[in-house]
Amino acid sequence: MDVVDAKQFDYVIVGAGSAGCVLANRLTADGQTSVLLLEYGGSDRSVFIQMPSALAIPMNRERYNWFYHTEPEPGLGGRRMHTPRGKVLGGSSSINGLVYIRGNAFDYERWEAEGARGWGYRDVLPYFKRAERRAEGGDDYRGGDGPLGTSYGTVKNPLHAAWLAAAREAGYPLTADVNGFQQEGFGRMDMTVAGGVRASAANAYLRPALGRPNLAVETHALASAVLFEGRRAVGVRYRKGGQERSVRARREVIVAAGSIGSPQLLKLSGVGPAAELAAHGIPVVHDLPGVGENLQDHLEVYFQVACREPITLYSVMNPLAKLAIGVRWVLFRDGLGATNHFETCGFIRSRAGVQFPDIQYHFLPMAVSYDGSSLAKEHGFQAHVGPMHSKSRGWVRLASRDPADKPRILFNYMSHPDDWVEFRAAIRLTRELFAQPAFGRFRGREIAPGADVQTDAQIDEFIRQKVESAYHPSCSCKMGAADDRMAVVDPQARVYGVEGLRVIDSSIMPSITNGNLNAPTIMIAEKAADHVLGRQLPPSDLPFYEAPNWRSAQR
Repeated sequence: MDVVDAKQFDYVIVGAGSAGCVLANRLTADGQTSVLLLEYGGSDRSVFIQMPSALAIPMNRERYNWFYHTEPEPGLGGRRMHTPRGKVLGGSSSINGLVYIRGNAFDYERWEAEGARGWGYRDVLPYFKRAERRAEGGDDYRGGDGPLGTSYGTVKNPLHAAWLAAAREAGYPLTADVNGFQQEGFGRMDMTVAGGVRASAANAYLRPALGRPNLAVETHALASAVLFEGRRAVGVRYRKGGQERSVRARREVIVAAGSIGSPQLLKLSGVGPAAELAAHGIPVVHDLPGVGENLQDHLEVYFQVACREPITLYSVMNPLAKLAIGVRWVLFRDGLGATNHFETCGFIRSRAGVQFPDIQYHFLPMAVSYDGSSLAKEHGFQAHVGPMHSKSRGWVRLASRDPADKPRILFNYMSHPDDWVEFRAAIRLTRELFAQPAFGRFRGREIAPGADVQTDAQIDEFIRQKVESAYHPSCSCKMGAADDRMAVVDPQARVYGVEGLRVIDSSIMPSITNGNLNAPTIMIAEKAADHVLGRQLPPSDLPFYEAPNWRSAQR
């Protein structure tokens, strides 16, 4: 027997992640519109979440991470890949690597060409700006007074200077701001850190709104279905404390459960491919074949080089040094605890004829795995490198009709031949970067892939065995035009074929953006919140960079 909440809300939002926190804030800002925010996870009040340099810890705790894994990936020799997603207030913004990258302007021009009318760069830039509170202040491209704090690291480690100098020696441009006019090139990397603390969506958007009487938040609430009357969404059923509960939405239900959770919930609710729903005994509300399809991600490898001078973060990998970093952070919110250490980056094109960057670099003055699973064994440095525009497409499908069962996930990583071509280029271009004179005094042996990995076949085998996800699942409920059979939502994020239901999160991206996904996801929620409220900011008329020689040269 359902326990039915006596109260109704104007909007019920499922998921208190990067998008859900933005929506909860913006939709309740008038003090009148009532919102219930449902989240399966619990509190984000942990030093390991709030301290930026501790980023690997919450990602490896089941308390904060759904711990999804893929089906065996055929293109990677049957490896099952970890697909972490946040299960906590703030969602993945509470367990991610704190990188703030908006994507390339051409990504959004592509979205518009793919059917997301009104989502070109001119349309999205005002929402990036509205969201952001940049430590160095706003300008034409950057926001200075929004909720989301962004900042740069100190870039004190001399290896960061070597990285940027090597890029220049190799013939690449330096850019003053990868999130401004020119993404292409090498420069400082922004992070979602404000005052030395993680600027998660929970800290930036949800916490300031918690005192509003028109916002209610339920944690440890597992959404099990969107409730329909006919084809109209009227509420949500969820499990909490061993009971099935349901709550009604007067205006709309908004699903913001992420690129894994949102397609799962739609399917559990009868919205999705009819044959798949029927196979699980789920009555079909609307046959929508694109739900859970078009799944995309970024892959990367860790290109590692030993360092001949003891200047890397390996020096502080012992327990006593870590304790000192933690104590300093607790007392002063500064020092090595206040950064994610990804303080410089790069965006390049893999070959001539590529219009805008398709390879991303994160530079790190240490040789270690991103999630901390393999600790540094010596002084070294590394570049995380991978292609941005994989043509491989995967899916999210139900394992059963039980909402507590994790869905089946397959990205089909490296299933398109172009992916291999781009990844080989990424490896060889990185090797060339590290061979530049700027690294001469620091450069030891090549730890990975290793100097003996030279041929296409050897590089391919290294990729197959060592490539890792960059943790950017997206595009599984894609936005598109009404005549696109595989589109799930329209350009206002309304689910096709039903009423009163939107999906607003990274799953509605038509195609993956060029870089990390937290900043674009927050932008999506900022813009879609205005769609819900029936308004939009005026478009921008600012220009953006295109390499003049892209047709004929790689750099």
